[in-house]
Amino acid sequence: MKTFYPKDLTPQEFHGLLQGAVAPRPIAFASTIDRDGDVNLSPFSFFNLFSTNPAILIFSPSRRVRDNTTKHTLENVLEVPEVVIHVVHFGMVEQMSLASTEYEKGVNEFDKAGFTQVKSNEVKPPRIKEAHVAFECKVNEVKSLGDSGGAGNLVICEVLVAHVNEAVLDEMGVIDPRKLDAVARLGGNWYSRASGASLFQIPKPLRTLGIGIDQMPAEVRNSTILSGNNLGRLGNVEALPSPAEVADFGQSAVIQEMRVRFQYDLDSLADHLHLLAKEALDEDDVDRAWLILLQKG
Repeated sequence: MKTFYPKDLTPQEFHGLLQGAVAPRPIAFASTIDRDGDVNLSPFSFFNLFSTNPAILIFSPSRRVRDNTTKHTLENVLEVPEVVIHVVHFGMVEQMSLASTEYEKGVNEFDKAGFTQVKSNEVKPPRIKEAHVAFECKVNEVKSLGDSGGAGNLVICEVLVAHVNEAVLDEMGVIDPRKLDAVARLGGNWYSRASGASLFQIPKPLRTLGIGIDQMPAEVRNSTILSGNNLGRLGNVEALPSPAEVADFGQSAVIQEMRVRFQYDLDSLADHLHLLAKEALDEDDVDRAWLILLQKG
């Protein structure tokens, strides 16, 4: 591991390191308005959800690292404490990037980036028609984190109303990530797309207590074949199969064939059992994986 201390790097260098490492980051595509009625639209990747009741989103228009100036979005929310935060999807990411251009104050990025303004229900800033999700928010507080270049300004927003394109909802009325096709920010010019093969599910250990890796048999816990992710999934079961279930599975053709094949090489038998269990885990069949792993030579 190479170790870095902020004091040993320039603000620009440490800024790049942080943005490259803390990723992917969701993007708040924020529309604001100043006291004169001029609209601004700009993306911010220092952003996330922090509470659901009340519904609180926070994004941070940091002071510019290169010259310590502030952004129009920050100036606007201090004048008119309202904002519409949009979720960026892949179909609008190039337009979003264009809107991040540092145009002069008074220039409307809706026009520059080719977005359609829609009147909001509860706040003065307009929302983007082309966005799949938009949150109209009041700004509860703006908290400055410093006065140097790179210092953040936490814009603490309370959601007043949410707009969701029905096309991204599943049959249960829940947002489907495959339809949302959200985009996130990494370091440099890099982005990531939450779609296709990049999407996966992990059962959450909410209603049961998993046995944990520490309670696994040593030969499983110390396996050279199973990965940390494999062990994490195996440790998320509430209980191991019963001896009767293990014995019954041991009579299956695949296990019997393996025992015959490696009857004089128990180490190879163990390795092949672990490989077979890994295949079961890749197919999300945790119960079968445990039945395989608990077979004895």
